[in-house]
Amino acid sequence: MKSEDLQKLVTLKHQNGDYPTKIFHDLNGVLGLTTIKRWCKMIDEAGFINLTTPPGPPRTVRTAGAIKKVKKKLQKGKVSTRKLAFDLGMSRKSAQRILQDDLGCRPYKCLIEPALTEEHKEKRKKIANWIRTNFRKQETLKILFSDEKMFDIDGVYNTQNDRIWAVNRDEANEKGGIHQKNKFPQKVMVWLGVCSKGVSPLVIFEQGTVDHERYIKEVLSVALRYGNHVFGNDWTFQQDGAKPHVHRLTQQWCHDNFPEFIDKDHWPPNSPDLNPLDYCIWDEFVKFIDWNIVTSKTTLIQELKHAVKKIRKNVVFESYNSWTNRLYGMSQNNGDYLK
Repeated sequence: MKSEDLQKLVTLKHQNGDYPTKIFHDLNGVLGLTTIKRWCKMIDEAGFINLTTPPGPPRTVRTAGAIKKVKKKLQKGKVSTRKLAFDLGMSRKSAQRILQDDLGCRPYKCLIEPALTEEHKEKRKKIANWIRTNFRKQETLKILFSDEKMFDIDGVYNTQNDRIWAVNRDEANEKGGIHQKNKFPQKVMVWLGVCSKGVSPLVIFEQGTVDHERYIKEVLSVALRYGNHVFGNDWTFQQDGAKPHVHRLTQQWCHDNFPEFIDKDHWPPNSPDLNPLDYCIWDEFVKFIDWNIVTSKTTLIQELKHAVKKIRKNVVFESYNSWTNRLYGMSQNNGDYLK
């Protein structure tokens, strides 16, 4: 039954002497008793049901003027609800309601990403064109991507989304609500290669820094064995522009040993959004680390070795299968980062 029909029926019944409770029972709960009482009051006062104005007292804070002021504040850039409420002399709750209910806004975090110059953007567009020109779709599935990442015993946690549900702060603290960080945590660097077939053996650097000699000896030899094992002699190696990677001897070793490789002149700088490890696989890897048992460098290394074995092959393949689409989207986006 339409709202207009219900209004006519309630009006007729009330004018015939029926009380709100009887009308409620006659309508079998189609309308709430509170609504019927409000409508009957309107009929008694004005002779008809007037729904052109909202029920309740008039707004004193979320007025049209206040909404206009909030909208003007937003045009100036980022602003917190606390500062917005303070500047406009209202509660944070009222400011939130204006932002969400009246203006339809939602809060978004500021994203941090490396700065891209126009030169970087041109190089990013060039790699997209070069891949499309020199690689068929099936050949892009034979690229072995690689990357290094630093881990420390403090672990990875999200201060915004990792919440502890408890009655009070003391109980939350007992349930793990305090994450303590060491001033100088023990760290290890790891290298990982990934392709459409899965992930390579994990290379862990427990001590010291990685120069080009160590990189060639401990990493590239592992990448070569793994790539030849899964693809034979028909595959391509990728690495970013880190100093050990772009060293003259490293580039020469790659040229002499890999079937194909993307050299330093082709791979663009500041492009983590083009490497499946950065935009997908590292997140997958971290999910399988049990940070509760990581208390030392030894336990950290053990967890890293366990976690890499749990990376799901379907996640790896899907990240690869969408890679060429990402290249196309990036080139259509004038070389900017993919969101």
